[in-house]
Amino acid sequence: MRLIDALIFGLTLGGTYALIALGLNLQYGVARILNLAYGEMLIAAALGSLVLFSRLGVSPLVALLLLVPVAAAAGALLYKVAFLPLVRRARSRDALEGDSILSTFGLLFVIQGVMLAAFGGNYMSYSFLSVPIEVLGTTVAANRLLALAVALILGSALFLLLSRTRIGTALRAVAVDPGSAPLVAIDVTRIAMLAFAMGTALVVVAGVLVGMFSTFSATMGVLFTMKALIVVIMGGVGNFVGCVLAALLLGLTESLVSSYVDTGLTLAANYAIFLLVLVFRPSGLFGRAGR
Repeated sequence: MRLIDALIFGLTLGGTYALIALGLNLQYGVARILNLAYGEMLIAAALGSLVLFSRLGVSPLVALLLLVPVAAAAGALLYKVAFLPLVRRARSRDALEGDSILSTFGLLFVIQGVMLAAFGGNYMSYSFLSVPIEVLGTTVAANRLLALAVALILGSALFLLLSRTRIGTALRAVAVDPGSAPLVAIDVTRIAMLAFAMGTALVVVAGVLVGMFSTFSATMGVLFTMKALIVVIMGGVGNFVGCVLAALLLGLTESLVSSYVDTGLTLAANYAIFLLVLVFRPSGLFGRAGR
């Protein structure tokens, strides 16, 4: 029973990590924008859902329908205003990544400052779909199972989008070689903007769903950014199936170490796996299989 409990909790935790990382994988894998403000965007979504739920009585699931299209439009606008000038002046993809790190580092503090001014630095939370569900003899909250299910659905949908559609082919072409993509009539700017907008929409989905069961504050964004970045690198940049599998691996590792070794060693175990991947599989556990 103890092992089953650890496995179920590890899978739900891994599903949460996958949900958090999918948007960053899209933004970095295709648009080559290493978005250090990603976690702040997630917190902003959680705060938006909290306000709609606690003050207006709007269900977080309904809030998703309201916030996702707004987030996608905001992501496209942000890319056009803040990142497109960086893309046009960058001499190489490496230069673009460096510029995007500096730019989004500043954006991080802008978003965080606005949230601190509006909500303060206190920890906040709310509960939605926290009803217990029995799975293989252990009890799991429905909101955590929902996060796992959504992560699996979105990961599969993105894989199918990239591998079975013309837009997916264009996204993969821009991710692999943006310099050659125009030779086959691909508008690199539009595709990169689309990828960034989709990534912003995904981080809002993650923020709303994670906020239903996690405590958060305006200053916690960096923790989510770091976790998402670890998952993206471990799974392989641009590989969405790899992203989900790497997240599940991290979740299971944390759960098993916490159950059988020591709770204080969970982060150490995760970072040890991450370092091993960097040393022996620098392109990620699943290489470029998703491209």
